[in-house]
Amino acid sequence: MAAVADDGLLLAGTLTLPDGPGPHPAVLLLHASGPLDRDANTRRHRMQLGPPLAAALAANGIATLRYDRRGVGATPGIWRATGFTTTRHDAAAALRALADRPDIRADAIGVIGHSEGAIHAMTLAAQPSTAAAFGTPASGARPAVAAVVLLAGFARLGEDALRRQAQMIAGGLPAPVRPLLPALANRYLARIAATSTDVARVAGIPVNARWIRELLTHDPRADLANIHVPVLAITGGNDIQVDPADLDEIHRLTPGKAEIHRIPDLTHLLRRHPGRPSLRTYPRQLREPVDPDLLTQITDWLTTRLQVPVQGTAT
Repeated sequence: MAAVADDGLLLAGTLTLPDGPGPHPAVLLLHASGPLDRDANTRRHRMQLGPPLAAALAANGIATLRYDRRGVGATPGIWRATGFTTTRHDAAAALRALADRPDIRADAIGVIGHSEGAIHAMTLAAQPSTAAAFGTPASGARPAVAAVVLLAGFARLGEDALRRQAQMIAGGLPAPVRPLLPALANRYLARIAATSTDVARVAGIPVNARWIRELLTHDPRADLANIHVPVLAITGGNDIQVDPADLDEIHRLTPGKAEIHRIPDLTHLLRRHPGRPSLRTYPRQLREPVDPDLLTQITDWLTTRLQVPVQGTAT
């Protein structure tokens, strides 16, 4: 399945449908930052979130759409020149494409977002008054979202979230170098903020400067305050990229029914890892599957909120 972005680019993806006749309730799956394909994989790191989540949802009567980011997999474009805002618009285009299908219930569509994807999911779920950026004349109205799942989503200004991330990552480094990372991160962000091109070189390395600049100024709290549909927010107690304390802010800001869970030992990679969290454990974590209890929790919650009919009852 392909979704047409606002500029005409085709976002290549996979639609996983449950067995049996439709129309089916469905979810749009939005992944974390980076050059991720539809399964949340890069060339070097295999997050492999898409297939097990889509399979679990399909077994419970829910369809799933996931797609390749620009410049990744079968989607054309240049990933390194794609901004945070463009990624957000692409998510809206995928949501519209999903709602337009005759085999999907347009009144029963949820969004699952992980990390950066959770921030975009907040905007998709917010009322149109605060998500006006999606309502362009070329793209038409934005479909309503019936429920939203936020996995490791932050609830503060983007710049503050990145600075906090550097501090948390530093905590897992050897003591002599811990003070260095936050200072280096501050210098790095200052250099990026001073750029004006889509791609810039920092220390000789090309980086997606536009994406970082737009993320620095994005504050998801306005969207959270306008989400009136059910929210499930989960962050791991061993997440060193997103502060688990932001769950309390999500709960405080969301006027709808927000259910929050801080899961002990769960990391940003959605795997269980007891002990002191550190980036150095990521390769080992990625050799394990996504936490099966987390998949069950998400599936059970969405089955109820999207009103999946019991087998043998009328739709």
